[in-house]
Amino acid sequence: MPVAMPNTPGNPAQIALPDHVVGSGRLDRLVDTARGYADHALAENTRRAYARDWSAFARWCRLKGADPLPPAPELVGLYITDLAAPSGPARALSVASIERRLAGLSWGYAQRGMRLNRRDRHIAAVLAGIRRRHARPPVQKEAIGPDDLRAMLATLGHDLRGLRDRAMLLVGFAGALRRSELVGLDHNKNDTLDGTGWVEILEAGALVTLRGKTGWRAVEIARGSSDATCPVHALERWLRFAKIDFGPIFTGISRDGQRALERRLNDRHVARLVQRTAMGAGLRADLPEAERRTLFGGHSLRAGLASSAEVDERHVQKQLGHASAEMTRRYQRRRDRFRVNLTRAAGL
Repeated sequence: MPVAMPNTPGNPAQIALPDHVVGSGRLDRLVDTARGYADHALAENTRRAYARDWSAFARWCRLKGADPLPPAPELVGLYITDLAAPSGPARALSVASIERRLAGLSWGYAQRGMRLNRRDRHIAAVLAGIRRRHARPPVQKEAIGPDDLRAMLATLGHDLRGLRDRAMLLVGFAGALRRSELVGLDHNKNDTLDGTGWVEILEAGALVTLRGKTGWRAVEIARGSSDATCPVHALERWLRFAKIDFGPIFTGISRDGQRALERRLNDRHVARLVQRTAMGAGLRADLPEAERRTLFGGHSLRAGLASSAEVDERHVQKQLGHASAEMTRRYQRRRDRFRVNLTRAAGL
């Protein structure tokens, strides 16, 4: 029998040796290395989400007296139908969430050496009907402008935690970084295995090298006109007072608030930080508190820079790391509305 990985949701695709070479020491050692590479084929957050998707499907199958294996398009079609129009007290999922569940199921079957045919009519036709009937415009996070950001910074203290959070908000905004990119930054190249990039502080600003969704890219964060709102100055202060010269840049802080820990923050901290400071600054106070909270998140920083920077769109697209200008325009809230008047241009 070949040497293979267990078929568990958290494992990457099977890496095995043919029967006739099992036990040849040098190749056996390469199996572990290959498994390590396969383990990095997906981001950790994506892998965890897909594993949850598979677990939810397996639980649904048990409740219905069905078996998730082998893949049956008819069963999957009924599953996504129940997600879109549940018969019980469960909340109906959005089209985007259902599509994500399908991606998770495809991944789960692949880990077991099987293939789910999503083009099968029992899946494709049902999904097309769900899209047609239930699709809604995407819910976008509110863009945070420069004045909003200044108000949010004013809610932070001047202790170690305040220095860290101030640097996170300013660097996240000026660099238009995703949540995972921001918390994944290291002080130096190759400091850690789980980092998404590193920062080099220069006289003119900070050069951030990132491994993102579209490959490696360099993000330039120039120095601001005022120390109070300069992202590079805020980062330098945090690193100096936190005594960080190796490893993750944005880390937890001890209970007494006196020292930085070695533990890297997770990306949820960014969303909570943006929400907390936006609420504290009174942004969108015209709305109920629960609704206000859902308006803000990590993407508010990216959308804020895209909407506020009055420069050529190409520079904004490069900063956000988008492959197309169309994707960048989705982040530019209200910036270009009615700038071109086609009605008048047509002679009306």
